[in-house]
Parts: sequence; C-alpha cells; structure tokens
Amino acid sequence: MSQRSALRSAIKKFLKKVTEKNAEEATNAYRAAVSSIDKAASKGLHHSNRAARLKQRLNNCLKALSA
Repeated sequence: MSQRSALRSAIKKFLKKVTEKNAEEATNAYRAAVSSIDKAASKGLHHSNRAARLKQRLNNCLKALSA
C-alpha cells in the first residue's frame, strides 16, 4: 500500500469513528491518522504546513466529539 493511500485510509477511519460517536475508538484512530500524516510530511508527500492544518482539523473533530 502506498503512503498516500495509507494516509487517506487512516483519515477516513478516523472520520468514520467520529460519525459513529465512538470517542474511545476515535481517539485511537486519531493517533494513527496523525502518525500517518507525520510520516507523509517527513517523506515530502505533503508540505509541513498542510500536515499541520490536517492535524488541526482532525483534532477539532475529536474535541467536538468529546464536548
């Protein structure tokens, strides 16, 4: 599986957990998604600012779920 595909899959899994309103599994999926985003940024697949923006958006979804 390519790095880009793994990144997209991790984000989709996180968003699915958020829509299911499962906070515990969403937290675990968030960690996996952030890890994938960081790996992609370190390999030059995404710019570091884009990676930070993606992580912030996912974090906002997680905060909204737990609030």
